[in-house]
Amino acid sequence: MTDTPPKAPPLYPKSHLLAASGIAALLSLALLVFPSSDVEAKKTTLRLEVDTPADQLTQQQDAQEPIQATPESAPSPFAQIENNADAPTETATTEPEKAEPAVEKGPNHKEVVVAKGDTLSTLFEKVGLPAATLHEVLASNKDAKQFSQLKHGQLLQFEFTPAGQLKQLHSKISDLETISLVKVDKGYTFNHEITKPNVRTAYARGIINSSLSLSAQRAGLSHSMTMDMASIFGYDIDFAQDIRQGDEFDVIYEQKVANGKTVGAGNILSARFTNRGKTYSAIRYTNKQGNTNYYTSEGNSMRKAFIRTPVDFARISSLFSMGRKHPILNKIRAHQGVDYAAPRGTPIKATGDGKVILAGRKGGYGNTVILQHGDTYRTLYGHMQGFAKGVQTGSSVKQGQVIGYIGTTGLSTGPHLHYEFQVNGVHVDPLGQKLPMADPIAKAEKQHFLQQSQPLMARMDQEKATMLASSKR
Repeated sequence: MTDTPPKAPPLYPKSHLLAASGIAALLSLALLVFPSSDVEAKKTTLRLEVDTPADQLTQQQDAQEPIQATPESAPSPFAQIENNADAPTETATTEPEKAEPAVEKGPNHKEVVVAKGDTLSTLFEKVGLPAATLHEVLASNKDAKQFSQLKHGQLLQFEFTPAGQLKQLHSKISDLETISLVKVDKGYTFNHEITKPNVRTAYARGIINSSLSLSAQRAGLSHSMTMDMASIFGYDIDFAQDIRQGDEFDVIYEQKVANGKTVGAGNILSARFTNRGKTYSAIRYTNKQGNTNYYTSEGNSMRKAFIRTPVDFARISSLFSMGRKHPILNKIRAHQGVDYAAPRGTPIKATGDGKVILAGRKGGYGNTVILQHGDTYRTLYGHMQGFAKGVQTGSSVKQGQVIGYIGTTGLSTGPHLHYEFQVNGVHVDPLGQKLPMADPIAKAEKQHFLQQSQPLMARMDQEKATMLASSKR
């Protein structure tokens, strides 16, 4: 039989252990309620240096290109940062949008704002009009259906007779366009009013730091005006690969104003673009025959027989080479064109006026368009996703016309355009080819052209000098 070893006696008496436990508990409680001086100092002296929204804006402007804008330019792209800088940080929750109730502006007047999911039927219900009135409105005039084409945030104004019947319905479609329905003896009369804006000239200047589109936006130019500017200089500048940090531009353009508010932009009247240290200038001019084009300050046409690139702002993924290794065939094979990588569906433009001698499949090129430009020049556009409407073998196209869309048909590893340029049947590098010029200003109109161009060029110089001087203050 094995004896059980006796238990070791406790190191301290039980009464001492209980007392020690009590003291430890009291000390812990005291530390929680009364922090030590070191802890208190860390809590009260810790300071976080947080920039104000204005400081953040200044730092961002210093780090990026300077903002050059007209007095009536678009809101700063940093406005959202400024507006949200003081907002508390919290977890975002998605809630269904609440329908806007009708607002009474008087005993016989109500207004309602179109919310998500609203229809003309729900809006009539909000202001207390029966479905029968809606049917009567829509049946009274074929143009009345324009009220059914609602936009989020659109305001509809209802006028009522003392008996509560619809007297007039009015809505503002845009800053320049309003529609209304007025009750008459037999149904309703529809009115469509378009306000003609005043047109004035405005100036914008930008310096490129990261991209043309961002710099133009910060200068107050819309996307469409940026594309117009790229088209004007597209004969001399390859916007896919030539743009560099530090390039700059100046633009004088038409600005549309209604009721003291800028409501749109018109044509570019003059522009100047400095690319890689070389400056190009362009003036808009309409000749006696009514044809409008852009010319240099000396009167030479900005337009040439071919534009530099068939795809706007695309990335060049492969250059012209007589000894490139084919990515699919895995062997050395001449690459007799330039590849432009861009998202599937990106529009492809004809680089010159021409006749379509092929719009269909062509071996490894996939969907292909081949254009013949007179007797000397021919261009090819391969790997298309599809062809633009009306582009078919035998048809004619104009320079800049969309002829198809980027895809990945044929021997292609990804969506891109393969573009070839031939002179008298010989493949040449389209990026290095010197393009033929279009006709200059007619001698009989040269003086009239200079009378228009010289003040525009002088104003660009003056505006630029003023803006640079103000930025140094």
